[in-house]
Amino acid sequence: MTAVTRTMTRAQARRVAIAAQGFLDPRPAPFAATMRHVQRVVERVGVIQIDSVNVLTRSQYLPLFSRLGPYDTTLLDRARDRAPRRLVEYWAHEASLVPPATWPLLDFRMRAAAEKAWGGMRRILAERPDFVDLVLAEVEARGPMTTREVELALEHDQPRRNDHWGWNWSEVKQALEYLFWAGRISSAGRTTQFERRYAALSATAPPAQRAAWSHRPGPEADPDRYLELIRIAARAHGVGTELCLADYFRIKREDARPAIARLVADGELVPVTVPGWKPAWLHADARLPRRVHAEALLSPFDSLVWQRERIHALWDFHYRIEIYTPVEKRVHGYYVLPFLYGDALVARCDLKADRPAGVLRCHRVTWEPGAPPEARAALVTNLRSMATWLGLADVVVPAD
Repeated sequence: MTAVTRTMTRAQARRVAIAAQGFLDPRPAPFAATMRHVQRVVERVGVIQIDSVNVLTRSQYLPLFSRLGPYDTTLLDRARDRAPRRLVEYWAHEASLVPPATWPLLDFRMRAAAEKAWGGMRRILAERPDFVDLVLAEVEARGPMTTREVELALEHDQPRRNDHWGWNWSEVKQALEYLFWAGRISSAGRTTQFERRYAALSATAPPAQRAAWSHRPGPEADPDRYLELIRIAARAHGVGTELCLADYFRIKREDARPAIARLVADGELVPVTVPGWKPAWLHADARLPRRVHAEALLSPFDSLVWQRERIHALWDFHYRIEIYTPVEKRVHGYYVLPFLYGDALVARCDLKADRPAGVLRCHRVTWEPGAPPEARAALVTNLRSMATWLGLADVVVPAD
C-alpha cells in the first residue's frame, strides 16, 4: 500500500463517521417517513443488528429512529417480511438485517457452517444428517414456519418413536439453525414473540437475486466477496482502520487485508493517519463536513458504536454493554444508550419503556466530562421524542 497518506484530526474523523452513518441526512416530519427514507438508512449503514432484548424496544428499530426520528416501525417490518423484500436476515455482523444483494456475499460463513456453527448445530448434522434433510423438506414444503410449527408438522409427517432413532424438540431447533446458518433456508421475518419464521430460499430471494442466492462457489472463498463486503463497510464507516472494516461483517483480518489493498490500489480508499489511532483509510467518496450538529440516542447495537475500540479512539468514550453484568457490578445501567450531541458522545442513558405505567423511565444519566450545558435540554427533547415514538405519555428523568 504505497499510496500517499494524508493526515486527519480526530475531530475530522468523527465528523466523517457521523456523516457516513447518515446522521446528517434531512429528517422527515414525525411519523412522515416513507419506505424511501428507510431505504436511505439501509443504504447508509448496510447492516442493522438484531437483538432479542425488549426492555426499550427491539434493537433493529432503534437505528432508524436515531436517524429519522419518530417513524412507523411497520415500515421496517414490511421491508423485511413482504415482497419486494428490501431486507433479509442472516449472521452478518451478529444476527442482522441486510439487503438481499448482500446475502450471497456471506457464503463464506454459510459454507463453514459444518465446522464453525455452534455445537448443537454441528452435532445434529454429524449425528442425524437424515433428520436435517427431513427438516429441510418440511420447511421447503410448508414454510414459512416457526420452530414450533415445524415440530407439529414433523409430528404429523414423521411421528417420533421411542427408540434411539426418535427425535425431540431441541433437535428440530438445532437442525433449523444449522440450515439457516448454512444458507440452505432463510427467514421470512419474525413473529411478535421474536420467533424466526424459517422459509425456503425460493420464498425469500427477490426475483432479481435468485440466481445469486442459488449459486455457491467452490470450497475456497471468493476474494471478490470479501472485496464487496469491505467496500460496504468502508462506505458505511467513511473512515476506518483494518479492524473497523473487518469487524463490520465479522471478517478475519487476514481476509480483509487483500481487499483493502485492492481498494487502495483502485483509488476507492485513501490511506490516512489520525493522531492516537491506528493506520486508517478514508473512503474516496466520503463526505468531509467542516462542522456537524447531530442529536441522537443510539442503540447499544447501533453500527456507529458497535466497534468499541473505534469509539474509544475517536470519541474517548469507553463503552461496554452491561446487560449480562451482575446488577451490583454495573457501572452505568442495564440498557444504556449513548447520546450523540454535536459531534460528541456526551452522555449515557439507562432506559426502560414502562408500558404498564405509560412512561419512558431514564433510570440514570451519566454525563461525560466537558459535555456542554445545552446538551441537557437537548437530551430531554430527544427522550420526549422517543417516548412519543414508543406510544408512552411521559418521561421520568432523574434529578441532577
